[in-house]
Amino acid sequence: MKRYILAITGASGSIFGIRVLENLIKKSEVHLIISSQSFSIITHETNINWTGKSNAEVERKIRRHFNTKKIYYHDEHNLAAPLSSGSFETHGMLVVPCSMKTLSGIANGYANNLVERAADVVLKEGRPLLISPREMPFSAIHLENMLKLARLGVTIAPPVPAFYHKPKSLADIVDFVAGKILDFFHVEHDLFTRWGSSRGYERLFTLPSEK
Repeated sequence: MKRYILAITGASGSIFGIRVLENLIKKSEVHLIISSQSFSIITHETNINWTGKSNAEVERKIRRHFNTKKIYYHDEHNLAAPLSSGSFETHGMLVVPCSMKTLSGIANGYANNLVERAADVVLKEGRPLLISPREMPFSAIHLENMLKLARLGVTIAPPVPAFYHKPKSLADIVDFVAGKILDFFHVEHDLFTRWGSSRGYERLFTLPSEK
């Protein structure tokens, strides 16, 4: 089973991270970090309340929501978590959505919380890192931080919708963005119909682990 780190940070668009998480856990173990500001945003935008009096309670709520034990919740202030070490092996990390504060922290190696430290570890270990910056318009500072990370091999995937699949609802738009993010990690899904196809996900490659 593959293992990923997913961070949901304090920007609008938490639903994208939630939808990505919902599909990642179908076949993978996910270590989840939610920034402190994100809990209120998640509740405001989705009516999902994952707050709790302890980290264990938060983890129980999230596991109950997705009916799985494959999610491991980590407090953003716990820099002693396994994710802080390069010896904790993962298949990559996603920050969806990524706030501009988190973007700056990652780009400048600040490592002030577990999201930034985990991303720092993923970078130094040469593992895949994808961030989904949720802001508009971007300032020159935002763009410079993204360019710095892109040059280091980070994938910058803003939640930009498409319309060739003829979305009929907001959920269809969310699914398209989540699907494109999952594509980067070669995670199988059927979230949207691909261009030139009447079906959803079409397997066009074999992963090295499957050969």
